[in-house]
Amino acid sequence: MRGVLCILLCWLAGNALSRLTGGYVSGNIVGMVLLFAALSLRWVEAEAVRPAARFLLGSMALFFVPYGVGLIESYHVILDNLWAIVVAGIVSTVAVLYITGRTYQILNRKNPGKNE
Repeated sequence: MRGVLCILLCWLAGNALSRLTGGYVSGNIVGMVLLFAALSLRWVEAEAVRPAARFLLGSMALFFVPYGVGLIESYHVILDNLWAIVVAGIVSTVAVLYITGRTYQILNRKNPGKNE
């Protein structure tokens, strides 16, 4: 029960901080960063959070049901923009692969032998 309370408090604090700062970063993300910081600084024991985290991870598929229903409800919008979605997916995938590869090559040149 203590783990659920800790997770909820971090989520609530993250949402509050997000609203106070203009909402540039999602409150859920800020809450995860706060929970990570609390665990790293050992303000919260990992064993206290572990059962709640396992339950939430085990139930994660249920959290995607509303998004799946939303996709089915708006399939006509997706079909109207299918080519744009496919092209954006391909271009972004190639861009990520290229940038990641170039970054690795640059870092590997600066530190030869460390990444082998």
